[in-house]
Amino acid sequence: MASVPLSSPFQSLTHFKINPNSVYSSPSMAFFVPSVKSSLGSSKSAFLQHGFSLQLATSSGFFSKARSFCVSARAATEKSIHEYTVKDIDGKDVPLSKFKGKALLIVNVASKCGLTSSNYTELSHLYEKYKTQGFEILAFPCNQFGGQEPGSNPEIKNFACTRYKAEFPIFDKVDVNGPNTAPVYQFLKSSAGGFLGDLIKWNFEKFLVDKNGKVVERYPPTTSPFQIEKDIQKLVAA
Repeated sequence: MASVPLSSPFQSLTHFKINPNSVYSSPSMAFFVPSVKSSLGSSKSAFLQHGFSLQLATSSGFFSKARSFCVSARAATEKSIHEYTVKDIDGKDVPLSKFKGKALLIVNVASKCGLTSSNYTELSHLYEKYKTQGFEILAFPCNQFGGQEPGSNPEIKNFACTRYKAEFPIFDKVDVNGPNTAPVYQFLKSSAGGFLGDLIKWNFEKFLVDKNGKVVERYPPTTSPFQIEKDIQKLVAA
């Protein structure tokens, strides 16, 4: 599948609030339904300006898949991130239940990305400002985007903690897409679909999780941490 440029005019569709009570809470559904209006009863594909097309099935087939998707998404939202255990950068098991009662910003990080310097700098600033107010940043290194996180765990830890003075938790390098996707990212993506469904698009995509372990916001890689500050303030005050 061709990649979608980060400057895409549809980028805003990846930042949305989750409403688990709505069967159309997925931005994918919000985008596809209008497209079907002119294609019901056919199998023509709707071409998107990003250079790829999405095959639309007949009306009955489409809505059958839509119902199946909504049921799966609703089941996912019934879970909590606190049910998962991950490994930290030193290989130790960390039950995410230890973060109950805290707002979380979860980010897939990389050391050699064009977004690295600004994101690590702003993340460190936000962590220092809100860490005593019930806020945590969970960073998951990932090497799936341009091979921009090639180092070992000790190298990643040294880079983040030495160059950017990162004090927030950094975890084991993981896959966030594909057959080996880490379970915690399966949960995050199923709770908050993006423009490409559940695909993480690049380094530094962000998920905001409330104190009960539910995903409430998803932001594209080009959304800076400082742009999220007001949302963080609301969650820590809740």
